[in-house]
Amino acid sequence: MKRLALLIVYLSTSTILLAQNKGTWIWYPGDFEVWLSNDMQNRRTERGTFFPPFWKMDSHYVLVEFHKEFDLSEQEEISIHTEGKYNVKINGKMLAGMPKSIVLPKGKQKINIKVYNQAHVPSLFISGKQVYTDNSWLATYEDKEWIDETGKASDQSGTTYVKSGSWNFDSDDRRPSEFALPTRNERAVSVQQHGEGTLVDFGKNTFGFLSFLKLKGEGNLSVYYGESKEEALSKATTETLDNIAVLLTQAKDSTLTLSKAFRYVYIEKDPAVTFEEVAMEYEYLPVEERGYFRSSDHELNTIWDVAKYTMELTSREFFIDGIKRDRWIWSGDAYQSYAMNYYLGFDSDNVKRTILALRGKEPTVSHINTIMDYTFYWFLSIYDYYQYTGDKEFIESIYPRMQSLMKFCLERRNDDGLMEGMAGDWVFIDWAEGLSKKGEVSFEQLLLSRSLETMALCADLLENEEDKTFYAQHAGSLKDKLFDYYWNEQKGAFVHSRVDGKQTQNVTRYTNMFAIFFDYLTSKQREAVKENVLLSDKVQKIMTPYMRYYELEALCEVGEKDYVLQQIKDYWGGMLNLGATTFWEEYNPAKNGAEHYEMYGREFGKSLCHSWGASPIYLLGKYYLGVKPTEAGYSKYEVSPYLGSLEWMEGKVPTPQGEIELYVSKSKIKVLSPTGVGTLRIKSKTPPKTNTGNIRKKDNESYTLELEKGVSYEVEYAG
Repeated sequence: MKRLALLIVYLSTSTILLAQNKGTWIWYPGDFEVWLSNDMQNRRTERGTFFPPFWKMDSHYVLVEFHKEFDLSEQEEISIHTEGKYNVKINGKMLAGMPKSIVLPKGKQKINIKVYNQAHVPSLFISGKQVYTDNSWLATYEDKEWIDETGKASDQSGTTYVKSGSWNFDSDDRRPSEFALPTRNERAVSVQQHGEGTLVDFGKNTFGFLSFLKLKGEGNLSVYYGESKEEALSKATTETLDNIAVLLTQAKDSTLTLSKAFRYVYIEKDPAVTFEEVAMEYEYLPVEERGYFRSSDHELNTIWDVAKYTMELTSREFFIDGIKRDRWIWSGDAYQSYAMNYYLGFDSDNVKRTILALRGKEPTVSHINTIMDYTFYWFLSIYDYYQYTGDKEFIESIYPRMQSLMKFCLERRNDDGLMEGMAGDWVFIDWAEGLSKKGEVSFEQLLLSRSLETMALCADLLENEEDKTFYAQHAGSLKDKLFDYYWNEQKGAFVHSRVDGKQTQNVTRYTNMFAIFFDYLTSKQREAVKENVLLSDKVQKIMTPYMRYYELEALCEVGEKDYVLQQIKDYWGGMLNLGATTFWEEYNPAKNGAEHYEMYGREFGKSLCHSWGASPIYLLGKYYLGVKPTEAGYSKYEVSPYLGSLEWMEGKVPTPQGEIELYVSKSKIKVLSPTGVGTLRIKSKTPPKTNTGNIRKKDNESYTLELEKGVSYEVEYAG
C-alpha cells in the first residue's frame, strides 16, 4: 500500500551491478530528521482540519556538498545515486553532465559532489568496492571558494565541513524521501449496529489506517474515531473524523490515506454505499524486544505490559507525545521516552533522530517547543544518552548546536542572572490547577543549572577546557543563587518562586523532588524535603503521569521504594481498573465516568495513549531490578535489586552490548551480563554465598560482588 505521494526530482537511476555493493545514503547531519519531523508533525488534524505545530518549523539545506579523499589500491568503477540534481568533481576537475558511474584510477582521489533538492533532502549514495558513502564523508551547506580575475581558484577556503548524517538506507533503491513505517493487517474484535450506523471495536487503543473491504457505491461515508466508546459515538465532539465521498462502480478494498489513533470507530453512510468489513493497517516502528520484566505480582506485570504497549504506539518516526491528538515531538515528553527506551528497546537511533529534530536549525529564535523547561530537558537528554550508550561521536556532532542554544538561554537571563518568562516564552512545568508561572520560578533555575553542568560535562568529554571552565562557573554561580534565593529553612524546602525579588510562600513539589535526584541536597535537606514535601498532604498533589514519574523517582532515591511500588499499583492500576489498554496523559481518581476523558476544555481532549504514561518501565528497571550505568555505555554498572513485597522478579535490561539478565527471589539472585564490569549490591541478614567470585562486606547487612561479563552468577542470601 502506498500512503504518500512522493515527488523525487532529478533522481538518477543506474543499473550497474557491482561485485561488492557497499554504501548508505548520506545527507547533511540533522537535515533528514528535520524534513521527516516536518512531514510527520503536519499530519495532525482536528475534526478534519489541518492543525500544524505551534512553533517555528525549519527546513533542510537545499544545496549540500559532499567530500572525501581516497588512496585507491587499484582502479575502481563506482555507481552514483542522488536525490536531486548534482555535479561531480574529481581532483578538482568538473565532470560533464550528471554521470551515473565513474571509473577512478589507482592512487589518490579527491571526490566532491554537490546535490541540490528543494523538495526533499539532498542525499547521496555511492556504491563501490573501496569508494562508498558512509558517515565518514564530510558535508557542508557552504561554499566559500572563489576565483580571482584571472580565473584562478582560491588556495584557501573558510568552508566548515562536518561528518555526514545517515541512518539505515543501505541500498540505492531505499531512498530517504520514500521512508514510511511498515504496516500489518489487523481485524476488529467486535462489529455491531448502533443507531443509524456501525460501531467497530478493535479491542484496544491502536494506530494506523482504516480499511473498508469491498467498498462500493456512490455517496458519503462518515467515520468518527474514539479512544473511548463515548468519543466515537459523540459525532459533535469527537477529536478526529473523516468524511469521504465514495464513487465506486465496482467493489474495491480501500484504505484511507491518513493514519489515526482509535480503539472504536463509528461509521455512518448513505444507503447506496456498501462494504463487507472494516479492518485496519496497523502502523508501527520495528524495534527489537529487549527489555523484560516479570514478577510474582500479576497486576504489576500487567502494568509493565500496558506501559510497553504505550511505548510501542508512541515510538514512531520519532518519540511523540500521544497518538490521537498532537502526534508532535515535545521535548519534555521525549525526555521521558528516552529513559523508558533505555530499559525497553534501547533504540538509540530514535533518540538521536528525536534530539536532532527538536533542535532544528539556526538561527535560534525561541525555546524548543516555545517552552523554557523543554529547552533544558533537551540539554539533559544528551548527557543521559551518552551515559547509556557511550556514543561520544554523537556528542561531538551535536555539541555546536548545544553551544548556540545555551548562548540563546544565557542571553535571556534577567539582571539577577535568572531565567524569567519573556514574551513568547511558555513556562510549562506541569498541568496543575492554579500553578503560578509569575516571576522567577525556582524550577527553571534548577533546570538551567543542571543544563550548564551538562555543558561542562560534555566540554570535558571533548577536552575543551575553556568551555568546561566557563560552563562550570556559571553552573556553580546559579546553583548558589538557587539556595540563596529559594531555600526556606523554616519550611525545609525550596519555595516555588520569587516575585519582585522576594520569596513567595508557596511550596510545590517540582524543584524539591528534582533537587533530590540531581543530588543537590545535604542529607539533612533531603530528609526535610522528604517529610515536608514528598510525604506531605499539605503540598499540592501531582495528577499527571508526567510529574508522577519524577516524584516517584525522588521517593525511590530517599528510600521509599515500598511506598512507590504501592503507588504504581494504585495509580497505574487505577487506570487499568477503568479499562485502560494504554496509559493516559492525566489521571485523577476522583473523577467519574466520561469525566476522565475531559481536558483542555474539550469533552474528549485528553490523550488516552500518552508517552509519559509509560514510566513504570523506567522505575521498575532502574529501582527494582536495580540496573543502571555508572560509567558511559555500561563500561561500569550497578545492579541493586529490590524485591520489597514481591516474592520474586526477573527481567532483562538492554545495554549497547546485549541484555543484563537478572532473577531475584527472597533467597537467590542470578545475574548474567554481556558487558563491562558490574557491581552487585546485596542486602542480606547473613553472609551471602556465591558460585563464583568474591563477596565483600561493606557494612551491616550490605555486601557487594564484582560482576564480569559472560559469567553466570548465583548468589544465595537471606533477604
